[in-house]
Amino acid sequence: MPPQGEIVYLVRSWPRLSQTFVLDEVLGLERLGLRLRIVALTEPDEGRHQPEVSLASAPVHYLGRQGGRGRALRTHARAAAGAPVRYVRAAWHVHRHPEWDAGYHVARRWECLTLAAELSGLLRTRSRESPGNPVQLHAHFAHDPAAVGFLTHLLTGVPWSFTGHARDVWQVPAAVLAERVRAARFVVACSRDVAEHLRSVVPARLHGRIQLVHHGVDLEAFRPGGRHEVNGAVRIVSVGRLVEKKGFIDLLATLRLVSDRGVAFQCAIYGGGPMQGQLTELVDRLGLADTVHLAGPRTRAELREILRTADLFALTPHITADGDRDGIPNALVEAMASGLPVVATSVGGIPEIIEDGENGLLAPAHDIQVIADRVTAIIGDAGLRARLGARARRTTVTSFDARQGADTLARLFATAGGQ
Repeated sequence: MPPQGEIVYLVRSWPRLSQTFVLDEVLGLERLGLRLRIVALTEPDEGRHQPEVSLASAPVHYLGRQGGRGRALRTHARAAAGAPVRYVRAAWHVHRHPEWDAGYHVARRWECLTLAAELSGLLRTRSRESPGNPVQLHAHFAHDPAAVGFLTHLLTGVPWSFTGHARDVWQVPAAVLAERVRAARFVVACSRDVAEHLRSVVPARLHGRIQLVHHGVDLEAFRPGGRHEVNGAVRIVSVGRLVEKKGFIDLLATLRLVSDRGVAFQCAIYGGGPMQGQLTELVDRLGLADTVHLAGPRTRAELREILRTADLFALTPHITADGDRDGIPNALVEAMASGLPVVATSVGGIPEIIEDGENGLLAPAHDIQVIADRVTAIIGDAGLRARLGARARRTTVTSFDARQGADTLARLFATAGGQ
């Protein structure tokens, strides 16, 4: 039975082209009958979004659209007038914890309080409009959204929870992360790696509060398709934001080595990001312009067809010097659901979905020689491609069905709402 009342989904920005996991979650919960409202801290500046965004019925509210010191002061004044004791407690908490401004964050702690004050006003307005309508707040990401969620909880008493993903968990100071876990009704981890890290910062008695819920995939949308080589060249696909942790520099070095071995392939890398120019220059410098194409960002509908007709998916993430890393990349799960054999590095949550030699091939991060050996092995053996691809699909059907994840979340919300 779905939880009663409205669940407010608090995100950094909406909609984000790369954050299909949030969109899938919203759509999955709405299909189960949950009533959602999306609150975003900012609007994305991307120029395009997933077409499926139009399927979400949840209303969207953006915080901080009109800035200025005067507006911020009025926002704080209304929050203080609405709940004086709660406001003083929240402001004092922010004052006493400068460590909130360390580690990974975009908004500083006082900005988060302003956003929380604005959100608390929205929640009070909703309460007046719909008396008796209980509200829960769920934040996606452990940095700014969780900070605003926690402060909104202090200002209103509304129960809250959050989902931790990757960088947001590893780069928030442990003491701050522990505080947010202690205050939340429950915490969702999208990979076992993240769940273990979250549990490591709190006492054992709180470990049960942390729930592992994988980001699933729409298994009807992502299905195996027809494979065929083009002019004898296996088609390699990689998908991800063009940022350091995704390891595209290593992937290009790998492809140079594979090409030097006389192996025929064509590779398309889909995604946008700050490393676009650097990677374009590297493709030219490595002499890969005829075989590697930086194809730019694509919607999921476009990627669905690209994956259906590719031969191999490759992704080589690593942990950066500042601790940034992947969880279980959504693109990897979608490729496996499409029946693609995959080569990836043993980083973050990836070994949780890929068993080396069983449903894909793994290699140590930065080990270009081993990664190239794995890619060469799959290119040269059509039977291996077929076996690994079939087992990859089976893995997603068994453990990464988006419907199962939505069911689990709905139960968590129902339980939390009843406390």
